[in-house]
Amino acid sequence: MKRFVIVGGGIAGLSAAYYLQKQLPMGHKISVLEASSYWGGKLITERVNDIVPDEAFIVEGGPDTFVSTKPWGTRLCQELGIADRLVGSNPNTKKTYILKNGELMELPGGLTMMIPTEFGAMLRTRLLSLPAKMRMGMDFFLPPAKENGDETMAEFVTRRLGRSAYDNLIEPLMSGIYAGDGEQLSLQATLPYLRDLELKYGGLVKGALAVRAQRAKMRARAIADAQENNITRAQPSRGSAAAGSIFLTPMTGLAEIVELLTQRLRSKQVDLQLHSQVRKITKTEQGYQIDLNGNKRLHADGLILATPAYASAELVENFAPHLASELRAIQYSTTATVSLAYRQQDLKRALDGYGYVIPSQERRKALACTWSSTKFPHRSPEGFALLRVFIGRAGQEAEINWNENELLSVARQELKDTLLIEAHPIFTRTSYWEKAMPQYHKGHLERLQRIESKVSNYPRLALAGNGYQGIGIPDCIHSGELAVEKLLKDGQSHTFIGENYEN
Repeated sequence: MKRFVIVGGGIAGLSAAYYLQKQLPMGHKISVLEASSYWGGKLITERVNDIVPDEAFIVEGGPDTFVSTKPWGTRLCQELGIADRLVGSNPNTKKTYILKNGELMELPGGLTMMIPTEFGAMLRTRLLSLPAKMRMGMDFFLPPAKENGDETMAEFVTRRLGRSAYDNLIEPLMSGIYAGDGEQLSLQATLPYLRDLELKYGGLVKGALAVRAQRAKMRARAIADAQENNITRAQPSRGSAAAGSIFLTPMTGLAEIVELLTQRLRSKQVDLQLHSQVRKITKTEQGYQIDLNGNKRLHADGLILATPAYASAELVENFAPHLASELRAIQYSTTATVSLAYRQQDLKRALDGYGYVIPSQERRKALACTWSSTKFPHRSPEGFALLRVFIGRAGQEAEINWNENELLSVARQELKDTLLIEAHPIFTRTSYWEKAMPQYHKGHLERLQRIESKVSNYPRLALAGNGYQGIGIPDCIHSGELAVEKLLKDGQSHTFIGENYEN
């Protein structure tokens, strides 16, 4: 019997345990070690049910949704039996706003992959001056740049669309996803499809228009096929992933995925240990020795580190210092979310969209505000509103006092300044995420190649998590699956004795 150990009980670690138990023969032992008191990492949901009888507010502390365009999230939900509980974002309003000079301005319609494709909407928007719009139009005539390696997000978008389009349109949208600095974020590691559009179609707008046309043809073909086969297109149920929404979430919050995963793992005799802080990992001839708090020790024939890159660096430093150095170089930013509930009657304006994002040039401590109860109406009882303010972005952490009371003060001031809300919230919830958002800086893909090369020297050692090939929930799930593939492949091709591991 062999023992496999996974360090880290977030969605990446739990997914790795799930896929590992599916593929291992009976008799092998799997242990998941989590230092904190709960499973799921940043997938933390609170159901506040003491305000309205028999109804609950669904409050997310970390991410509030996952994208359907990457298949690994929906596939896992299908396997766990909750695909019919997935809810799409509100189809009745898809407005998003950008805060400029203290005023909310609607994001122009027709954005495809963040690229404008409706010229009338772009001409009407007040987000950009006339010269800025003319500069964007030059994208039609600028030839693609020759192969020149990686660029930052700012460099690429400025080259194609102009600086004003980057500052006022692309940067706030990008920051809302990565909480990062576009002057440093790698294009190839974050949004590589933008460069692909340039190379394939000669420009961003041309490429986005082509993609939009292809999607329309696919939808028309699907409708025609359904009609030809006498298939009635029923209205999707509230929990149907077929609703066509890009953004999905389970009915009672993302914690449903974690709860189902841990139940499934326990039913398969996977050993789940909370309050298990790993102090040290040592490479042995037989595998890995893991020292835990409380003088406990485990042997692992195979090991997955599903912890932040900087935490994994500390764990491998003892036997792989060069690998640790590369892991430690991946930087992370600190963020926080503050959720606030109000009575609808206390709002000064209609929450007629998904929320708004804030460009870094506004120099605010908040970077976005999601109108949670509009984006997903089931998240608050009727007659109430739930809002969530995101605080902190890369490079501005020193400007923020991360005390819970101060974060709440920042959130309330943001809502007062922008939405004119002065009423006291019915309740608030604050989640602080220290060094939680990895920053894929320019050169990130080259660093990943070096990390992969060094990890390959250690049989049955693998890495998972959001620090490597994607920050979203589906990416983390997939990273766990890839880590399992690496372990099982190593088990077929490596011995554990007499190897020179470090390079």
